[in-house]
Amino acid sequence: MTLHAIQRIGVVGAGTMGNGIAQVFAQSGFDVRLIDSAAGAIDRARSAIDKSLAKLVEKGRLTPDERTAALERLQSGMNLDALADVDYVVEAIYEDREAKRALFARLDQMTRSDVILSSNTSSISITVLGAATNRPDRVLGMHFMNPVPLMSLVELIRGQATSPDSMLRAAELCMRLGKTAVEAADYPGFIANRVLMPMINEAIFALMEGVGTADSIDTVMKLGMNHPMGPLTLADFIGLDVCLAIMEVLYHGLGDPKYRACPLLRRMVAAGHLGRKSGQGFYKY
Repeated sequence: MTLHAIQRIGVVGAGTMGNGIAQVFAQSGFDVRLIDSAAGAIDRARSAIDKSLAKLVEKGRLTPDERTAALERLQSGMNLDALADVDYVVEAIYEDREAKRALFARLDQMTRSDVILSSNTSSISITVLGAATNRPDRVLGMHFMNPVPLMSLVELIRGQATSPDSMLRAAELCMRLGKTAVEAADYPGFIANRVLMPMINEAIFALMEGVGTADSIDTVMKLGMNHPMGPLTLADFIGLDVCLAIMEVLYHGLGDPKYRACPLLRRMVAAGHLGRKSGQGFYKY
C-alpha cells in the first residue's frame, strides 16, 4: 500500500492525547474514527476538539471553513469494529502494558494485514506490543507530545521487528501532519521520558528534602535554564500518576536505582493528588 492510500485513520482512546491526535489528523485532511469504550470520554473529546479548533480560528491559524471541514472528517463511537477498514491505527489508551497488548491482538485480527498499528505510549516497549500481533514488522511507536495540536515533535520508536518501510511511512505521515519526526530506539522511556522524567523526579526529591519550595525550584529552572515551564508545574500538567508509571517502567526496565520514584511522588499519587486533572498536585488548580 502506497502512502497516498492512507486516508482513514483509527484512533483508539479519547483522552487528552487521543483527542489531540484525532484533531491533528482531521485538520490535515484525513478521515478519522475516534473510538473509546466510555461514552463520556467521546463526548468530552468532541467538546475539547471543538474548543481547540475554535481557538485556532481565533488566532488566525485556521479558517472557519477549515474548522468545519475538520469536524466533518471526524467520526466517533464506542465500537472497535468501526476500525475494520482503516488504513492506519494510533493507539492512545492508558499506560498499561497488558491492556495495550490485548488491544493490539484485537486490532491485529480485525484490520487488514498491511495496516500499520502504532502506539502513542510514552514508555512501554514497542517490541512487547508487536509480539502480541502477527505483524510485528508493522508495529511501531508514534509518541506525540502534549498538547498535540501545538507541539511539533513526534518520537517514532522502532521495535525489534519493525521494518524500515513501516518507519518510513510513519515519518512521511508525520510530515503530512506538519510534525517533526525523531527516531528513538526501543529502550524504556525512549528519548523524551528517559531524560525528562528523572529530571522531574529529582525536582520532587529536592522539594521533599527542603532544598527549595515548589515555586523556587520551578523559577530556577525557568529563569536559570530557560525552560518554558518548571518541572513541578510540568509534572502537574502531565499527571503525577503518569509520571509515577513512567518512573516505574524506567526503574524495572533498566534496573538502575537512580530511576527509583521519589517517595513524595508515591505519596501524592496514593492521596489522589494527581495535578491539574484532580485540582491538586504541587499546586492547587
